[in-house]
Amino acid sequence: MSENYSVLMSVYYKEHPEYLRQSMQSIYDQTVPTDDFILVCDGPLTPELDAVIADMQDQFGPRLRVCRLLKNGGLGKALNFGIKQCKNDLVARMDSDDISRPDRCERQLVVFAAHPAYSIVSGTVEEFSDTPDNISVRRVVPEKQSEIIAFAKKRNPFNHPCVMYKKSAVEAAGGYQDFYLLEDYYLWIRMLQNGFQGYNLQEPLLWMRAGSDMYKRRGGWKYVQSQRSLFKYMAQTGFITYSQYQVQSLVRLIGAVMPNGLRALLFKKILRK
Repeated sequence: MSENYSVLMSVYYKEHPEYLRQSMQSIYDQTVPTDDFILVCDGPLTPELDAVIADMQDQFGPRLRVCRLLKNGGLGKALNFGIKQCKNDLVARMDSDDISRPDRCERQLVVFAAHPAYSIVSGTVEEFSDTPDNISVRRVVPEKQSEIIAFAKKRNPFNHPCVMYKKSAVEAAGGYQDFYLLEDYYLWIRMLQNGFQGYNLQEPLLWMRAGSDMYKRRGGWKYVQSQRSLFKYMAQTGFITYSQYQVQSLVRLIGAVMPNGLRALLFKKILRK
């Protein structure tokens, strides 16, 4: 089993310093440590965030490489820049407020070693709002390629916060592209259309910080337009039918205009299992 993999994380000024510390510490504590941690600072940060990064730099040593962008350009641009800096082909994505389970990366490396044809490996995430001991809901995604493709026609088939992928495959599909809150979903569709294979471990890999703000971002007209544009792309390229595009557009519209509390309930009771 190859044990060389990079970690790619982006952080911006609104992040909570303690969340960033917990997230980076969870990477440090991996049972198979990374030899290449790329942290992209998406624009200027607060002194508190910079202090956390300085502490973690002392802890990781040369394995942590901090890349600072002059201005905030959004997640897609930050990740596109960061992936170019990764020295390994296998790259583990990590969000700056989530917490990886200690054996997360080891489990994914085992899958890649057993199945060289795979290009994307993700797994289950457990959402929490206060501490990881208090899980509110799980997001389970389908395991195998045929199920992943069918699922992708309706919903995001991989959990981006705990995905590990091949840098070469991501770049061959055009990398991350600007797509409001859907940069990863758009990337997965293009990778699947290009014949790249995925797999989802049917076990928890990561604790994902959730709350009312997360559900608020899933509402509003801008998000509806972004989703409609993505499903329109799928229809135009033959990934879904035009009738499927119409149905999904209507479903997204209803979900976006409903009150935040009701949307949160929808996510927890129907869209998460």
